[in-house]
Amino acid sequence: MAAVWQQVLAVDARYAAYRTPRWPQFRTQYVRRRSQLLREQAQGGALEGSTRRWYLRVRTRLLAQRYGALSEQSSCRAHSSSALRASRTTLDRMEDFEEDPRVARGHRRSLSRGSHPGVPRGAPDERPPGVVPTPLAEASRAMAGDTTLSENYAFAGVYHVFDQHTESAVPKVQFAHDDRHLLACCSLDGTISVCRLAPGPPAVLRVLRGHGGGVADFAWSLSNDVLVSASLDGTLRLWAPADGRCIRRVPDPDGAALLCCAFQPLNNNLTVVGSARHMVRVVNISTGKAARGGAGRLPGRVLALCFDAPGRVLWAGDDRGSVSSFLCDPGTGRLTKASRVVVQAGGSITSLSARAWASREAPDPSLLVNACPDRLLLFRVVEEEGSGAPGLRLRRSFPTRHREQPLRSCFCPLMSFRQGACVVTGSEDACVHFFDVGRAARATVNTLQGHGGAVLAVAFNCDESLLASSDATGTVIVWRRQHA
Repeated sequence: MAAVWQQVLAVDARYAAYRTPRWPQFRTQYVRRRSQLLREQAQGGALEGSTRRWYLRVRTRLLAQRYGALSEQSSCRAHSSSALRASRTTLDRMEDFEEDPRVARGHRRSLSRGSHPGVPRGAPDERPPGVVPTPLAEASRAMAGDTTLSENYAFAGVYHVFDQHTESAVPKVQFAHDDRHLLACCSLDGTISVCRLAPGPPAVLRVLRGHGGGVADFAWSLSNDVLVSASLDGTLRLWAPADGRCIRRVPDPDGAALLCCAFQPLNNNLTVVGSARHMVRVVNISTGKAARGGAGRLPGRVLALCFDAPGRVLWAGDDRGSVSSFLCDPGTGRLTKASRVVVQAGGSITSLSARAWASREAPDPSLLVNACPDRLLLFRVVEEEGSGAPGLRLRRSFPTRHREQPLRSCFCPLMSFRQGACVVTGSEDACVHFFDVGRAARATVNTLQGHGGAVLAVAFNCDESLLASSDATGTVIVWRRQHA
């Protein structure tokens, strides 16, 4: 069950748009103070059991009497029209945000990008049976500590709320590689925001402008010196996030809306982009030209792209419910169609995330898929007999509320040494959901409540100290993880 303060904060957030409509900053200050007081009360042991249920009923009834009863959809629309317009207020000061001596800085790059099973080091291994003995698992254990999954994914509160993208949905949010405090988010208002969470007060460093339509997707280069964005205006743009310059503009040859993009992990000079005309194309960002042989066609509009950890296989999802794989030459960008699997007939694939292995109990490569309607799927990647092409075998299915919005999910970046591992997803019930991929029953580990609309995207920073989530109302919430 979600913490009491989250449940009450979620109720208040749905009515936030109606408080002092002429002074939106006051509403943000109200949510800030409300969050602090609720957590203090929760730490004191107040509002437990029947008292909690009674309080939630009375609180909801009073708000409905004061502002009128809200359906979930009307609440989202009202929040979208005027919610939290100018907040730059830090909701919780993070004294524990200083460098943690337990965290090995040198491990972060490999952890954030995934890993694969390796050879045990040196002395005889005394780990429990079934453990995948990799150096990265040791690093993960040192970073995560000897805690349970529920303890490790407990959140202490809202750290900050960004609301510069009012009136428009924020379809993606992503931390920079190996950077705990640099965050970017794109919006259907046609802009991309680059934000810094620390040191100093959280702030929007710059807003990248130039697209003539909504920005559907973006990606950081491995060195974080370049951002690539895909827009509904039919162009791919390269940006220098350090100063906000647009480095290059690449129009789609078909003039189609561009819906997703991804860097080639082994060669960041190549970017893959998916279009509304069913095409996947590899673009050389240095020249702005398509790579020779770097094109493929899908049955439907291309909504999601991702590479596997070695960068040899490209996965693509479309609005016909299928996931296709391509073999990608990292040197030339040439694509070779390998396989196609119908995951959700008549549905849409809105997000794909690949990992070299999901947990110590699941050492095989894995693919996490948001499939509309109402499914979050975890697949094991296998080689098909005879052809050797990458195939998919369903490992787990988790229920989500997913009917219309382009929801995203991700693996938690630290590969847990404990039994089990987590995935996190947005949902149209305005919540962020955590699932344990190893549990056969009651897979929900945690639920974060506080958004006023459908949660579209989620992203952890490299050491899991912060989680960012964005919603259909244009709000980005940064959550602080509770340290053990």
